[in-house]
Amino acid sequence: MTAWGYLVASIGVLLIGAGAFFAGRTTARRRADRPAGLTVADLMGMVVQSSHDGIAVLNGFGDVVLHNPRAEELGVVRNNRVDDRARRAAELARRDGGLVQVDLSPLEVKGRQPEAVHAEVRVLVENFVVVAASDESEAVRLEATRRDFVANVSHELKTPVGALALLAEAVLDAADDREEVRRFSAKIMQEATRLGTLVTELIALSRLQGAEKLPVLDTVDVDVVVTEALGRSKLAAESADIEITTDEPSGLQVEGDRTLLVTALSNLLDNAVAYSPPGSPVTVSRKLVDGFVEIAVTDRGIGIAEDQQTRVFERFYRVDKARSRATGGTGLGLAIVKHVAANHGGEVKLWSLPGTGSTFTLRIPAHPDRDAPTPDPAQQELAATPLGGEL
Repeated sequence: MTAWGYLVASIGVLLIGAGAFFAGRTTARRRADRPAGLTVADLMGMVVQSSHDGIAVLNGFGDVVLHNPRAEELGVVRNNRVDDRARRAAELARRDGGLVQVDLSPLEVKGRQPEAVHAEVRVLVENFVVVAASDESEAVRLEATRRDFVANVSHELKTPVGALALLAEAVLDAADDREEVRRFSAKIMQEATRLGTLVTELIALSRLQGAEKLPVLDTVDVDVVVTEALGRSKLAAESADIEITTDEPSGLQVEGDRTLLVTALSNLLDNAVAYSPPGSPVTVSRKLVDGFVEIAVTDRGIGIAEDQQTRVFERFYRVDKARSRATGGTGLGLAIVKHVAANHGGEVKLWSLPGTGSTFTLRIPAHPDRDAPTPDPAQQELAATPLGGEL
């Protein structure tokens, strides 16, 4: 028997065994204070009351004779009156005797009210009709996210693919001009690199998104993560004439995946470099706060307006599209950081002020066996060296 069948059977038993109590209250409520043993009707009433779905039973006149609190939360019943759409669906179910699907989504979404409510309506016994409604808001949001993702990926892939086609055509037209061929070939390589980076980050994001916390955790030295991330960002920082400095080695440890953590911190560093003016500093600091290791990346760049700060972790969102495209950014770096942090049971926080700069803080739960940090002398000189020096 399906879940719907069990629900119908439960309500049917409740109607038959406790019909004398239909006055807008269920048998479970009537007998909640009874010390005697529970009857089948009592148990079925409890099933209805505790159901995650909104349940409402209507009589032949369309009046509500039974409903649970969830039905009110979903807006199926208000002031002991059923939604008009559900009432019309009940009339159709009585007439045809089949299952009727009805959309009971709020016409105006206010506050934390569900955005999408779908219901199934069918006849129980005689003229009684049951309306079983469920909150489909999350499924609707996921579908909208999927459509946006596909649209964004299609758009982002079209740009480098289209550029490669045009540049290849230009190379063919300039086959006799060695200098032009060399110039167009360099641009082809640039676009191909950008396309490869985009595909790589899309694959990484698809693996991270929706995943639970990492099942296998290793002990990871935070100082090693910082050092490796600095090494990855060294070339980009030197090209932009930006010096990245760090605080003293901390000796802190976390449990997680070292490769993912290095990728996340590298993305934060690349983001800081991309949005900072030449010659400005970028700093990396680490500390232990309330059981979390905080790795902060601070820049003196253009900053982020308050109304944009909640969106910077969205896929393909760019604060400055022109600057991002000029630096080869894909718009996926911060989204990857967000999911790496979440998969480690942590988070990424942002403080920013336009014209002043930004601080992105990666917070990861500290290793449970390490209450106090112990600096690693072997890493001290290495991690304290500015990126402009020898790494």
